[in-house]
Amino acid sequence: EDGIRDRDVTGVQTCALPIYRVLRNTYGLLAVSLVPTVLGAWVGVSTGISQAMGGGLAALLFLAGAFAFMFAIEKTKESATGVYLLLAFTFFMGLMLSRLVGQVLGFRNGTSLVMTAFGGTAAVFFAMASLSTVIKRDLSGMGKFLMVGAVIMLVAGIANIFLQSSALMLTLIVASLGIFSAFMLYDIKRVVDGGETNYVSATLAIYLDIYNVFQSLLALLGIVGGDRDCRRSGGTVRVFEGSGETGDGAGYLCSVQRADGKLRPAVRDRKSTRLNS
Repeated sequence: EDGIRDRDVTGVQTCALPIYRVLRNTYGLLAVSLVPTVLGAWVGVSTGISQAMGGGLAALLFLAGAFAFMFAIEKTKESATGVYLLLAFTFFMGLMLSRLVGQVLGFRNGTSLVMTAFGGTAAVFFAMASLSTVIKRDLSGMGKFLMVGAVIMLVAGIANIFLQSSALMLTLIVASLGIFSAFMLYDIKRVVDGGETNYVSATLAIYLDIYNVFQSLLALLGIVGGDRDCRRSGGTVRVFEGSGETGDGAGYLCSVQRADGKLRPAVRDRKSTRLNS
């Protein structure tokens, strides 16, 4: 029951059966948690709630809600309440993701971009999960450096709500992709080494890693691979505005095919492009 200490391999306390049980429960709950996330994103896109989620106030409310959920989950992680709160949290996160998803789906190739981001995230997850079973070093020292990086990104992200810098936004997207991929390896490795023994906490950590990797990939694909022959919606043609933030679409010219089969140019004004009839 107490396990054995293998100083030459990991330097941590190990016990195969409990670790396997935690890992199995973590992966199981992680798979279930994706369902409320998809549902939340679908609700946000289909109801139009996502369109009301722009601006700095919405971003700050999102952060406050996310931290409140995480605090409550950690407080109740030893009971079934923690599982229910985790599933509610993943629905909330899907709802907040819906604005970015809705913007990407506005491209002609939006569906393929979403599927590519999903496939890329799955590939990163399987790669990190495989590495966690192969690497024999203790990676606990990574945690501090990754946390510092995440805090710096959070502060820079909040600042960019007001700065609206495209260069900083792109830098943060790429940095987020790298940092949270490393976090994914770190968090899975903690479970494999027996450092995390509560599957609710383990699921929460790995879920956040997956969520951020997917969000970063989707935003990056939207910026570099979005087909900007934009779709018309309610008389307004919108261009991709990048990582869920509002922009003016500078540098993009969209066209829309009218009922007569002709292409009409879209004239850009701030935050939207309107049909030039």
